[in-house]
Amino acid sequence: MNRRVFKTPKTRLLSYCGIIQDLNLIKIMVTMISKLMIKINNLSDISIFAKNIALCLSPNFVIALNGNLGAGKTTLVRSILQELGVIGRIKSPTFTYVEPYQVGDTEIYHFDLYRFCDEIEWFDLGFDEYIKYNSICFIEWAERATMAIAKIDWKITIDIGNDEARAIRVVAITEEGSTCLEKLTKLVDGLFN
Repeated sequence: MNRRVFKTPKTRLLSYCGIIQDLNLIKIMVTMISKLMIKINNLSDISIFAKNIALCLSPNFVIALNGNLGAGKTTLVRSILQELGVIGRIKSPTFTYVEPYQVGDTEIYHFDLYRFCDEIEWFDLGFDEYIKYNSICFIEWAERATMAIAKIDWKITIDIGNDEARAIRVVAITEEGSTCLEKLTKLVDGLFN
């Protein structure tokens, strides 16, 4: 695969093949972004939210998760993995960078990039090859390699509120992400008021 890095004062684009040369295309892509915001009162509500997320996902989907330490990123991913049918112990990838799972024909990867020093590590570790047609990827601390990750469908940000309360924002980046987010919005409508 041909990897090219372009640095300009306005943008830095990293792609496999081809280059987004027209910044107007980026503006059009940004207008497609849709979002969902919910507030949950305790961490047990995360499992309800995870169940609904699992119903929306299909292979070739990438979710970036952001939030402070202890916000609930790993808890959310664990719950989604259980809902997707992962059986057994679901370990945090904090020290291994990635934990792989298999459900039927679908490969599922849970990444934790907290220890990344440079986004080029994404390529050095071969993680770019994990994003493929039959995989679902969850990437915690994705902001540490955003420009290196070829495709992100959803960006989920979890903010800590009072006690166990959390504000969760899901932003769809791609057309597929928007379609799945519409479905999720319908599923959770009225659940988290």
